[in-house]
Amino acid sequence: MQTVCLVGKPNVGKSSLFNRLIKENKSIIMDTPGVTRDRIYGRCNYQDKSFYLIDTGGITIGNDDFSKDILMQATLAIDEADLVLFVVDGIEDIDAHDRRVAEILHKSNKKIIVVVNKIDNDKRKDNVYGFYELGFSDILCVSASHNIGIDNLLKTITNDLPEEVVERDDSLKFCIIGRPNVGKSSLINAILNEDRAIVSDIAGTTRDAIDTKFKYNHEDITVIDTAGMRKKGKIYESVEKYSLIRSLKAIDRSDVCVLVIDASVGIIEHDKHIASYALDAGKGIVICVNKWDTINNPDKDIKTWKELIKNEFQFIPYAHVVFLSAKTKKRVSTLMPEVINAYNNNRKEVKTSVLNNIIMEAVSIHEPPSYKGKRLKIYFVSQTGSCPPKFTFSVNNKGLVHFSYERYLENQIRNNIDFDGTPIVLQFKNKSE
Repeated sequence: MQTVCLVGKPNVGKSSLFNRLIKENKSIIMDTPGVTRDRIYGRCNYQDKSFYLIDTGGITIGNDDFSKDILMQATLAIDEADLVLFVVDGIEDIDAHDRRVAEILHKSNKKIIVVVNKIDNDKRKDNVYGFYELGFSDILCVSASHNIGIDNLLKTITNDLPEEVVERDDSLKFCIIGRPNVGKSSLINAILNEDRAIVSDIAGTTRDAIDTKFKYNHEDITVIDTAGMRKKGKIYESVEKYSLIRSLKAIDRSDVCVLVIDASVGIIEHDKHIASYALDAGKGIVICVNKWDTINNPDKDIKTWKELIKNEFQFIPYAHVVFLSAKTKKRVSTLMPEVINAYNNNRKEVKTSVLNNIIMEAVSIHEPPSYKGKRLKIYFVSQTGSCPPKFTFSVNNKGLVHFSYERYLENQIRNNIDFDGTPIVLQFKNKSE
């Protein structure tokens, strides 16, 4: 999926425009602590196209640590972006801060659209012409707060985004995702050292991610390292810390995501956020508890950990869990079978007759709910997609489908067919549709 970022000086309305583009927070992926300085990521959907959107802190000409930190984050966002929206204030004249941003963008060689915000009446439209002084030819006027010009901006964005390169490699691809310092790169090294059959290192289409092909049981497999830069030092740690978007792109390109958790730290909220990205993308998922060598009583604590994971990751109850140590390589061999199982189940196809037998039996055991004298009727079900598996139910009135009954039907499917490691999607359509 392509990436668009918003840049500009403070108080030009970047965050308001961000919220407007992603429909006022409905699709926010992450709002990291420190609203002023930390980037916010969102997924924007327009007609039949989607792209990631990054909001950045306001760039100034200051030389203090705060200004330098914002500039570093914005520079990273620009580097990761396929298209940049340079947001300016339509009711103010160009100043030194605007010129500083323009200077940075001219050096980036990126596609730039200048978005003149706060143009909420015809009189203010005359202000737009002055911004051609910044040296960019593509200029649009909007009012984020009044929802003016937003549709035209979205249309322009989706038209200007470069075509994505479609990968032809059909081999299993899995990515290692997780917070910084949980041992993602160490885990990849342990996997590759164990198999001793590295084919090649390829510069991935996702910036700074590394695709490594290797053989496992005579099959070609690609592992994507979202940690990217493996050199040590503060600047590289910062790049790792502020590069969630690379992980999102790697997730999009993968069949299975391995979520790495640090056993020495435990489960935190950010771990669950990262897992939700894989869920939203419809990918297979395996939970990997790394640094198991730091646990004093592993045999005793494993039961406690399994219960903890069950409670904390209730939204992905189908995910299998492995406990290992990338450092000592103990139990590393348990990971790949789970990855392969999740991969196979994510693309599994089920015969219509088998599905209907399962659902009809489920209905006979637990009758569908009724509302105001009207009862849900299920006529038939068929699989209409894979990666993840998608099942479409033909019913008399989809408005009668209660979430609890939908969950019951999903459980009945899972009880009869192995879909461990992957989400499945249930869709309901009226028979007349």
